[in-house]
Amino acid sequence: MATQAAAAAAAAHVVDECRGVLFVYSDGSVVRRAQPSFATPVRDDGSVEWKDVPFDEARGLGLRLYRPRDRATSPAAAALPVFFYFHGGGFCIGSRAWPNCQNYCLRLAAELGALVVAPDYRLAPEHRLPAAIDDAEAALRWVAAARDAWLSDGSADLARVFVSGDSAGGTIAHHLAVRFGTPAARAELAPAAVRGYVQLMPFFGGVERTRSEAECPDDAFLNRALNDRYWRLSLPEGATPDHPVANPFGPGAPDLGGVEFAPTMVVVGGSDILHDRAVDYAARLKAAGKPVEVRDFEGQQHGFFTIDPWSDASAELMRVIKRFVDSNGRFD
Repeated sequence: MATQAAAAAAAAHVVDECRGVLFVYSDGSVVRRAQPSFATPVRDDGSVEWKDVPFDEARGLGLRLYRPRDRATSPAAAALPVFFYFHGGGFCIGSRAWPNCQNYCLRLAAELGALVVAPDYRLAPEHRLPAAIDDAEAALRWVAAARDAWLSDGSADLARVFVSGDSAGGTIAHHLAVRFGTPAARAELAPAAVRGYVQLMPFFGGVERTRSEAECPDDAFLNRALNDRYWRLSLPEGATPDHPVANPFGPGAPDLGGVEFAPTMVVVGGSDILHDRAVDYAARLKAAGKPVEVRDFEGQQHGFFTIDPWSDASAELMRVIKRFVDSNGRFD
């Protein structure tokens, strides 16, 4: 029997692969590499302190907290807004500990003057959606309950929480906005209060191709093949990209008319495969009277701000986000 099992394992072959990190085999087994396949140096100049904290020990989930180091030595300084950053990766890959995520969060903490919260969440295909969204909600509730000294020592202003996410993390931000889109649900977070959402190139889907999807070149950072693979691996078995988790306006999606959205900024890139879908999402919500605005970065590809957090476009994005946070969720 053992010999047969060994032979079966040896015969298994890769049927799906994501960025040299995730490998799904023909026998259903999954192999993950802890680090990304691309080498990115971490630029930590010491101006921001950070630490890892578990928020769901039963599931092995943790988050990384960042705050400007001078805040720890200036207890009389104003309390810092709390800014969530949910990483991307098509719900299949990524981590708070990856260098590209850490670089972006270090810059967020320094330039926003914020306490940044970067949670991990369960990944597909081992944990298909909505597992990631459930984990994100748990992280938000954990922060709202001030379960760490950095959240309870007066340095964090829990009345000014902003929820942000990149790609799949942007989709998470949408679903959290819906889940906490009633007065009763928001009261469960009190005294914490979410003042705004920032969706960075949100990862939405649909069976019918948009123009930016149809015209996306094969050599794009996020191309059609990888985009489709992420949805196939992350959605419930047998579901299409019109599933409500992927397509907020698809068949069977909940009516968003009664949802009280906090101010939401949707960031898109002109050369991103997801451009048209995100713009359409924002336009539909705005037509329904929701406080949603789009910031379109011409010529930028998917994830430009984590691929190169020090580019001119990334610097402009940081200024846009800072204005949004400093104005407590008001648009320019």
